[in-house]
Amino acid sequence: MSETLERRVRQYRSRMVIRAFDYRQRHHAGGVWFRLRRLLAGTSQAYVISEDEAAQLQREGVRVEPVGREVDLPKLILVAPAERVATLASARAVPVSLGGDLLSARCLVLVPFDAT
Repeated sequence: MSETLERRVRQYRSRMVIRAFDYRQRHHAGGVWFRLRRLLAGTSQAYVISEDEAAQLQREGVRVEPVGREVDLPKLILVAPAERVATLASARAVPVSLGGDLLSARCLVLVPFDAT
């Protein structure tokens, strides 16, 4: 095999190892942060709510995001329209970012951009 061909084969194998790692991370811990960031990218507002109000929203059929159960210190993440969130007594606004307020909350309600 020529030297150029050997170099290209090494580069190709290197890319395949990296791609395989990325695919594994989508289904393990590394993929959780990607899915959570993607969820937050479509969010205009975030609120911390009480567990009682979160249970009420679930009974009403509000969508629950599964990524909340996948993070360490599992949380309940709901996606609801702004009109419904405005009626919640315990709703406290938090920044839409991977910061301490959002990550330490047990129950979150997210308002998507298209629901405002």
